[in-house]
Amino acid sequence: MPVTTIAGHDVHVDEEGFLTSYDEWDEDLAKTLAAQIGIDLTDEHLTVLRFLRDDFRERGETATLRRVSTVGGVPTKRLFELFPKKPAKKMAYVAGLPKPRGCV
Repeated sequence: MPVTTIAGHDVHVDEEGFLTSYDEWDEDLAKTLAAQIGIDLTDEHLTVLRFLRDDFRERGETATLRRVSTVGGVPTKRLFELFPKKPAKKMAYVAGLPKPRGCV
């Protein structure tokens, strides 16, 4: 996997720029990743990202929008407000997780 430098961190990424090593992520890196796609992270964003990362650690796959909404308790409409346009893809990118299945 390619290695790139983001905000002074050397991180492993796939061909689309998604982090491939779970342990290379931290919340400071998330702020930089979010800024790259035009999102200014708030505590509400971080709550969603923490849910995604905890869920990934338990299940081994990136949660879908439906799972974040039903299990994580964040309404789908709110996810679209927090992560406009392609929320599942953007949430995974900022959370340092693989792109969810079904995302193009």
